[in-house]
Amino acid sequence: MMMQGQHWTVEVVIDEHHDDRLTHAEARLQAPRRPAMAGVGRARRNPEDPDVPRIGDELAVARALSDLAHQLLEVAAGDIEMATREKARLQR
Repeated sequence: MMMQGQHWTVEVVIDEHHDDRLTHAEARLQAPRRPAMAGVGRARRNPEDPDVPRIGDELAVARALSDLAHQLLEVAAGDIEMATREKARLQR
């Protein structure tokens, strides 16, 4: 028997502020039958470092995705605790 697949979408939005050397990223998760979630990440370039915007993008996006993943783990732990009525112990 084949299970029907689900489609979850993560959209990443990057905003760069060259004046203050700051990159901001937001990773937005859309999934059926669940509230939208968003993770946030930031990167600030040291004034002494070369101006390579791609690096700030990579750092900010990685941090946004990490934040989103952490939030999703917290939601899953809460769902496990509700279903089992026991403290969830999630391993990495």
